Amino acid sequence: MASLFDPIQIGDIALANRIVMAPLTRNRSPGAVPNTLNVTYYEQRASAGLLITEATAITHQGQGYADVPGLYSKEALDGWKKVTDAVHKAGGKVVVQMWHVGRISHTDLQPNNGKPVSSSAIRAKSKTYLVNEDGTGSFAETSEPRALELSEIPGIIEDYRKAARAAIDAGFDGVEIHAANGYLIDQFLRSDINQRTDQYGGSIENRARFLFEVVDVITKEIGAGRTGIRISPVTPANDASDPQPQPLFTYVVEGLAKYSLSYIHIIEGATGGPRDFQQGEKPFDYKALRTAYEQAGGKAAWMVNNGYDRQEAIDAVEQGRADLVAFGKPFIANPDLVERLKENAPLNTPDQATFYGGGAKGYTDYPALEQVA
Repeated sequence: MASLFDPIQIGDIALANRIVMAPLTRNRSPGAVPNTLNVTYYEQRASAGLLITEATAITHQGQGYADVPGLYSKEALDGWKKVTDAVHKAGGKVVVQMWHVGRISHTDLQPNNGKPVSSSAIRAKSKTYLVNEDGTGSFAETSEPRALELSEIPGIIEDYRKAARAAIDAGFDGVEIHAANGYLIDQFLRSDINQRTDQYGGSIENRARFLFEVVDVITKEIGAGRTGIRISPVTPANDASDPQPQPLFTYVVEGLAKYSLSYIHIIEGATGGPRDFQQGEKPFDYKALRTAYEQAGGKAAWMVNNGYDRQEAIDAVEQGRADLVAFGKPFIANPDLVERLKENAPLNTPDQATFYGGGAKGYTDYPALEQVA
């Protein structure tokens, strides 16, 4: 029987345990460049079996929030190299979450203050994070997007390929394709957002085309064994919805089974909310989703995420419902979360006021167990 604390091989990446730090946007990389504070933050948490970085924009166009890091400038890649070196020196493994936000952006954040892009020109009922002239941060309504021209799509797929190569060159152990939470790939997947009438819209096959073209170029560039993907079948995050999520995501995972991916990362329910959140007529069947994936020949590690506590995570792995469990907020406040889970020690409480933006406070100053003692 597998344990949450056992090592595991996921594709080409060997992990010391099955506890994963989920991607967490913290808005502490001004100019989209990782800095020494970011190095400390990730190094502190390197005892996780796997660190997934905060979502990281593949291009300037892909950026949707102020002070999030990127993968598209030499300065950013040099900054990430310091992060990966520090994590590896501390014995950890780290992958970068590759991000194009699509319509979840603001003209202030876009090249030449242009409109954000999406599958269709439908504005999201959502907000993004901006930094004001006085240095304070605030949330603002997302801007109206424009629909991508058919001729532009190959260029964005090429941006994903280049970013994946840059990530490996910067020392990452792999990448996670962000196809969840209402961002660009999800904006193609979901019928309530995607109103296209070309080969990227309409049927499930057409709406999933963009996702598979991205997966294809990345796996060919860096290898499927260093590629993971994150999906969120029913989350309403960033105004995402679809009336038929079960057949949509069954098609997605059956297609993903053709690649020998490192892992598939599933957000169960509403991101940051209830795991039993429902879209469509029926509750989403996650067990059936995994069964469909495995029956199609898929062998990637199955990662679950969304509000798991210690006992739920232990049970999920021991009962074979998951190979890996990702933790978000607990890792914000507990750099030594793995040790605390092993010892069933009390957890620090995260300070929500410091989640987005700022400096070391609420970022790198949470005490480890020995400091508490």
